[in-house]
Amino acid sequence: MSNYIEELLQLLRAFDKLLDIAVSSLAKADGSITVTDPYQGLYINENDVESALKSEPETSLYSDFDTSGLELLFASISNLDISLQLITKFNLSLFDIAIIISALASELDLKYEKIFAYLQDDVTRKRPSIDLTLNILCTSVKEKLNRRVHFAPDAPLIRLGILQLIPDPQQIQPPLLAHYLKLDEHIIRLLLGSTELDSRLKQFSQLLSPETSLEQLPLDIATKQTLETLTKEYKKSQTPLQLYFYGLHGVGKKRTAEAIASYLSVSLITFDLSLALQQKIDFETTLKLLFREAKWHNAILYLTGLDPLLHRDQYYVYLQLLAALKSYKGIIILAGKQVWNLDNTITIEFTIPEFAQRRAYWSDSLAKIGITLEAENIDILSERFQLTPEQIDMAITTATNQVRKNQHQTNPQANIQDLFAASRAQSWCDLTSLARKVPLQHTWNDIILPTNALTQLRDICNQVKHHRLVYQQWGFENKLSLGKGINVLFSGSPGTGKTMAAQIIANELELELYKIDLSQIVSKYIGETEKNLERVFAAAENANAILLFDEADAIFGKRSEVKDAHDRYANLEVAYLLQKMEEYEGITILTTNLSQNLDAAFTRRIRFIIKFPEPETHYRLQIWENIFPKFAPLSQDVDLKLMAQKFQVAGGEIRNIAVAAAFMAIEDGECITMKHLLQATKREFMKMGRLLHEEDFTFK
Repeated sequence: MSNYIEELLQLLRAFDKLLDIAVSSLAKADGSITVTDPYQGLYINENDVESALKSEPETSLYSDFDTSGLELLFASISNLDISLQLITKFNLSLFDIAIIISALASELDLKYEKIFAYLQDDVTRKRPSIDLTLNILCTSVKEKLNRRVHFAPDAPLIRLGILQLIPDPQQIQPPLLAHYLKLDEHIIRLLLGSTELDSRLKQFSQLLSPETSLEQLPLDIATKQTLETLTKEYKKSQTPLQLYFYGLHGVGKKRTAEAIASYLSVSLITFDLSLALQQKIDFETTLKLLFREAKWHNAILYLTGLDPLLHRDQYYVYLQLLAALKSYKGIIILAGKQVWNLDNTITIEFTIPEFAQRRAYWSDSLAKIGITLEAENIDILSERFQLTPEQIDMAITTATNQVRKNQHQTNPQANIQDLFAASRAQSWCDLTSLARKVPLQHTWNDIILPTNALTQLRDICNQVKHHRLVYQQWGFENKLSLGKGINVLFSGSPGTGKTMAAQIIANELELELYKIDLSQIVSKYIGETEKNLERVFAAAENANAILLFDEADAIFGKRSEVKDAHDRYANLEVAYLLQKMEEYEGITILTTNLSQNLDAAFTRRIRFIIKFPEPETHYRLQIWENIFPKFAPLSQDVDLKLMAQKFQVAGGEIRNIAVAAAFMAIEDGECITMKHLLQATKREFMKMGRLLHEEDFTFK
């Protein structure tokens, strides 16, 4: 590129020689007008008309001029690197290059405007017209007629947008010969040595020089081998190759395109189709510019965001893209989220990396920035969070930045807890419109349950922690096609600790807990409930979160006898839900107050069914003793043992009583007394509609 300017100057010197001969030939051919004529180009005299009438169709104004100028120009074109670049990249001819030089001259030096005006006998014609260009570059009228094809719509100069034909503004529908030549602005910059991408593409595109290795990609072995084979075959044969990568955002589609470009030692041009479609642009022109840039930079094209083209309203754009794809002879990589079958295209699916690939990526990424973690912790991160490579990078960056912010260190070291928090933040999903994230403030010390129930809760956590060992290393996944997730049912009266238990499990596993809003799921319209359930489970697949269906009997109820269409569709909803539960490999927790209302086929598919009983006296005492914070002032007359023996209430009700008593004490300006506890208990009983005996609320 650095030699382009010198080469352009050499071409202009040859062009000057050609123009000098043309000027001399013009003066010789028309003796009535001299170079010094002050009115040249401003009028047409009788001699001009007579000369035009007497000329034969086969003769040209410059038909008898010296051809040495043309020979010098074409000799210069054929020997320069800039010409070779234009010829090979855009499939141009030597004559096309000569046309480019003619159009480029006045862009580089305004002196040519005077020369073009003189040669065209019009002071207003400062750009070369097609007529003038053909006159000075052709040795006969026949050649001039044959060379008109260089300005046809399908000619490379016009089809690629290298040259623009501007009609003479003084004429209505002027003939082709009366059109002026205007070289595209970015082509001018390229000829002057620019290596940047066309400015009209920059808001949608990037020009990259990647250094990614195919071996380092977190892909399965089969996909790697396929890509390596395809890339090697292309490198050997240079046969056009068109690929379609589909999968979730961040799974490595772009990184893989970069690795292919790096292997071939070429550039990569990315183009976000969905972003371009949001702008009011001439899409056909934009595609023309994009593919022209790819040819000039010898780059692989990576077109992402193809999913909008699946909609009918983008069908015209789809056809334009197909036409552009057929004309490109290099490698084109298309990318989207959905499956899309295109002719002559090899489709490759990108999924979230498996455990071994995630672990390797975590390990390499942490090592690059000097963070050292124990192998066990890397295992936990890799197993617990099904993150894409991009999400892993973002999690590490987020954790590092957060530590730097909090500790004001130049080189902070993020620990496992920082990485857990950052990984949870990267668990992007669409659950927020259908679910509410539940805060995780409870631990094992906060819940009081019978030993059997506590043991089952810990078993749930252990099954998650050892999931990979049992299913992958011990091979149980080969025996089970479905049902590898963990489905749990909590049954019990309100306030017995079901939601708290879900929070504790999520806290123990360092996962987010989302409570599904059933009011947004269940619909009276046929088929809508299934659609909403599909959205929930599809979003949860990559949410790395625990799903909590509260009061699940509202949607997981027993199937009824079919008496009408509504019964039939209600049963279909339950059947559909059973199917989604079996397919889902995450953690689902269902809670119900009435387990007998659940469909029997549904309960058979539940891994754990844990009953939360009304707490007995000694459990109630533990709850009472555990409910008050250490800073809450308790009077010496408070008898928690008596409260536990006297009132059969659940943990949730005990919590309500304790909080209400605290506010009563604040209002009275004293510490929490037995009087406050009894008064709060009485109000709780009234709220629940339970039978009251005044003597029960009298403290002696």
